[in-house]
Amino acid sequence: MQIGIGIPNTVPGATGSGLLEWARRADAAGFYGLSSIGAVSYPGYEELTVFAAAGAVTERIRFFSNVLITPARSAAELAKQAATVDQLTNGRLTLGLGAGWREGDFLLTGRDFAKRGAAFDEVLSGLDRSWKGEALHEGARPASPPTVSSGVPIMIGGTTKAAIKRVVDHGIGWTAGGMPPDAVAEFAGKVRDAWTAAGREGSPRIAALMYFGLGDTEQQSHANIVDYYKPMGDEVANMIAGSAARSADAIRGAIAGFEAAGVDEFYLNPTVADPDQVNLLAEAVFG
Repeated sequence: MQIGIGIPNTVPGATGSGLLEWARRADAAGFYGLSSIGAVSYPGYEELTVFAAAGAVTERIRFFSNVLITPARSAAELAKQAATVDQLTNGRLTLGLGAGWREGDFLLTGRDFAKRGAAFDEVLSGLDRSWKGEALHEGARPASPPTVSSGVPIMIGGTTKAAIKRVVDHGIGWTAGGMPPDAVAEFAGKVRDAWTAAGREGSPRIAALMYFGLGDTEQQSHANIVDYYKPMGDEVANMIAGSAARSADAIRGAIAGFEAAGVDEFYLNPTVADPDQVNLLAEAVFG
């Protein structure tokens, strides 16, 4: 199982220079990938922009939007943005895409929250077409750079039948978000069954995440998670904050649990923006 680390693009207190330092340290420490979370309606740094900058200060670490709220963007915009990052980072980008749950993301971008499922499918189709060099409207030219030929790998988030279909039709795998290992294993089995039934070769990649905060940061870490998930209600936000790993033993136990669940990529997402968290996590993970 590959171990990645989140980048604190939505964590209060993050700075541009701090994000780049975080990326440098993660690359040097040996983490497989840097993942982001994103919400248009929450203060923070836009994930694809962060990845473009991080690509310039790193050499091998991969980038994973986990997840980018897809129906809040147009297919042409996202196709161009993702293809640009793909080219600037020499193919190190994987798009983790989801339908989203914050109505504010859609109000702020002038899109219909109630129709986000259908819009998600339209964007996925548009990405496929754009990366094949097709124009998305009659009379228009292709939106993406012509150097992109095979497209950007996509992993789909969500736990619905529609999410499974999107994985099979458009993706290389499924990203579980913050589900516990047993739930990840159960739904991943459904994804694999659908993948095989559709005649796809190989097997879908499975990704999962967990929040962490190490050192003397528990109060700050808890408050930052609660603030991010406040729209879900205090009970849910506090439950998510309470599930974060706050010790090396907890992190190692989570790694073992998700590996046993059949996860291919496991990302530990930060709750504090201090780049020293990268070093603390690397020590816990790699010894």
